[in-house]
Amino acid sequence: MTEHVWSYKSTAGHLAGTDLTGYKVEAIDGGIGKVDKHSDEVDDAYLVVDTGVWIFGKEVLLPASTVVRIDLDDRRIFVDRTKEQIKDAPEFHRDKHLDDPEYRQVLGTYYGMGGPFGGRTI
Repeated sequence: MTEHVWSYKSTAGHLAGTDLTGYKVEAIDGGIGKVDKHSDEVDDAYLVVDTGVWIFGKEVLLPASTVVRIDLDDRRIFVDRTKEQIKDAPEFHRDKHLDDPEYRQVLGTYYGMGGPFGGRTI
């Protein structure tokens, strides 16, 4: 079964209803910030990460499928992308893009099928 780009992997350790706000987010090559907002809605799960000084106070939207492991005890979320790959994603503006289906399609393509990482369908 192909997992949806906006769904957590069954192996990530995500527990529905868990508040991930404030969890640190770790890319393959280091920390990228903290979760500011998240959704665990079926087929619409994501993390909004406040990157702090890493990319000058910007936020990034990460589809749930990028999450490989959630450490509930240490309050850390590990994603399967490098800092550079996340930085190169389509720019995110919460007020403009959070509920925009066109942006979601573009971001889903970037992180999923047809994008540089391929493999998952949107």
